[in-house]
Amino acid sequence: MAYDVPGLADQLSDDLVVKWNETVQDAYDSLKSDLGSRFFTLDPGSLESPVSATVKWFGDPAEPNFCIGPETAQKLSDWGARGRQVLQNEYCEYHTVHQPDTSGRLRPKRVQVTTELREYWVSLAMHDPNTVRGLAASTLGFEPSWEDLYGVTDPASLSVQQRKEAFSRLVAGHGNDNTLVAAGVPAQPTGPLNTENALFMTHPINGLDDLLYIVLFGARPYARRTSDGVEPATREQIFRAFGVEHLACRHADPAAALGAHAAVFNGRPVAFANPLGMYVQSFSDFLFLYEDKPIPEAWVRRSRGAEGMSQRLEFGPSDEDDAFLDDIQLVRGDLAEPVTGGYQVIRELEVGPKVVAGPPTKVGDEEYVMLDTSTDPIRCQEATICQAIQQLRDEFEASQPLLRIAPRTMGRLGG
Repeated sequence: MAYDVPGLADQLSDDLVVKWNETVQDAYDSLKSDLGSRFFTLDPGSLESPVSATVKWFGDPAEPNFCIGPETAQKLSDWGARGRQVLQNEYCEYHTVHQPDTSGRLRPKRVQVTTELREYWVSLAMHDPNTVRGLAASTLGFEPSWEDLYGVTDPASLSVQQRKEAFSRLVAGHGNDNTLVAAGVPAQPTGPLNTENALFMTHPINGLDDLLYIVLFGARPYARRTSDGVEPATREQIFRAFGVEHLACRHADPAAALGAHAAVFNGRPVAFANPLGMYVQSFSDFLFLYEDKPIPEAWVRRSRGAEGMSQRLEFGPSDEDDAFLDDIQLVRGDLAEPVTGGYQVIRELEVGPKVVAGPPTKVGDEEYVMLDTSTDPIRCQEATICQAIQQLRDEFEASQPLLRIAPRTMGRLGG
């Protein structure tokens, strides 16, 4: 196994590519004893005649929607860094840039969307500070200081582990890495580079290990017995059988797990395509209008990846344009609404990894994972996470005593 860098976005030294592959291997090794099977391989090159397997989902967070409804979900998801850090857990995070207009009123200008894995950036930060600084500069449009990246003036004076801890504290968060948690690194970064911008993903469950876990979890031939013989187990049976019903209540986890399951039930082994990464797979930019016309092409800027493997999307007018984000209308049928933040953008955007599957093989009777759990619908609105989201709503309301959440209205075109 030798993966290229995610998205083929960067020209790295051979040593840094090796370090990235070691990161991937370590994450896989931590999971394979419990979840490994012949139906998943970390080496896509070992598959005969591989074909693409579609694995993608919409980027908006599902949990606040089913817990408290779409209007409040939008308010909370658009609540700056706080909303991002709590809710944006579909391997897609965003930051809305605000600027004053000519009257001095602060308005949304554009949205930065990222699907980049934090582990890739942390690996670079550990082993080559100059490279990570250069990538941050090319992504953000300005060169960050060493203090903003590492908290010191000379990262070369730090050990590799010290650089990992310092960079994670300021820019990446702990990502549920046990060594970082033990060192007191917080879940979310404390510095401005990745809180006042969306540089790469920081939500602890948007990680490489989580991505590997959910595909490995799905890469087994889960089955149920019916009067017609053996059939694929249902979504509800699979997640309920292992006590992870909450995972079925997101966009990402069911799509990734069931995408893998659909292949392996027919004996097709699966792998992440090279290069391994999370990518923007589609964006319905045709739904957005400016002055009743399609938005200018320059207002949709994909980057951080070769064609078809973008890991970054910036949506909205540039600083040179007089227009603002809320001058754009999102149009569905005969209903339209101004674009006020990133939530409306990522609802129209699909993300996912590139996955390939090998040719079908015979699945032995002993290989089926037989399930007899209930097929009843999982009641996501009763999930424990809803309590935390309701608390976040209360926190939001308390922070804005003069602006309580009210249902968002959608105006009809022409009226």
